[in-house]
Amino acid sequence: MRASDIDRVRELPIFADVAPEIFRVATAGAHVQRFPAGTMLLLEGDPVDFLYVLLEGQVELHGTWNDHDTVMTILRPVSTLILAAVVLDTAALMSARTLERCEILMIPGDAIRTAMRLDSHFAMAVSRDLAGSYRGVVRNMKNIKLRNSTERLANYLLALRAVGDGGSIVRLHHEKRVLASLLGMTPENLSRSFAALNKCGVAVQGSVVTLSNIAALEHLAKPDPLIDNYAPRGGEIVGDADAEIWLSEHGREKPR
Repeated sequence: MRASDIDRVRELPIFADVAPEIFRVATAGAHVQRFPAGTMLLLEGDPVDFLYVLLEGQVELHGTWNDHDTVMTILRPVSTLILAAVVLDTAALMSARTLERCEILMIPGDAIRTAMRLDSHFAMAVSRDLAGSYRGVVRNMKNIKLRNSTERLANYLLALRAVGDGGSIVRLHHEKRVLASLLGMTPENLSRSFAALNKCGVAVQGSVVTLSNIAALEHLAKPDPLIDNYAPRGGEIVGDADAEIWLSEHGREKPR
């Protein structure tokens, strides 16, 4: 690996505090590959031989069943892909596709598992990453099961506002088809939800959304710190300001 690649990989929570010798074991045989947009990196059900580390670009993780498909999450740098499958040495539960030109570090799964056996600190770091993924799944399941589509969209818009400058203008990160899938609804339901939010001062023009009545939007959304990382608890924001967007786009809680 190039020195610049090593520095970027070191930013990952699972590698941030490992000793140099364990880092060398964990990344033995690793190499960087570049993929054009639209490349299918792996299919659900495939055996997983490598841990993928996204260094540049965006990757979509999606699942299919009975001619239906859904976007599970969108990954941005620097992120790991399919860590759980690597740890368990089992098949992938999701497919991965590049949305734009990507640079991806591919680390043999055997090297990751060997480093975990050799070093308890590295194993604990991997466990923390997986625990964050689990908590992200729980938050997302609560969001989908306990809220209707309009309430989910309202909370997503408030999360975007928390990431930004706290003003009345937010910008959607994805095309509406992808956003609808991320929020567990159809594109038609997303359009109806935006229309329903008009009464709360929400106006959408392309990717730009104007929030002219924050109080009304919060009253409808009812943000909860046990579902929404951005939600206030005791007057303070829980976690990082962009934690909720991290959750929606990485499928796990943002590392503390």
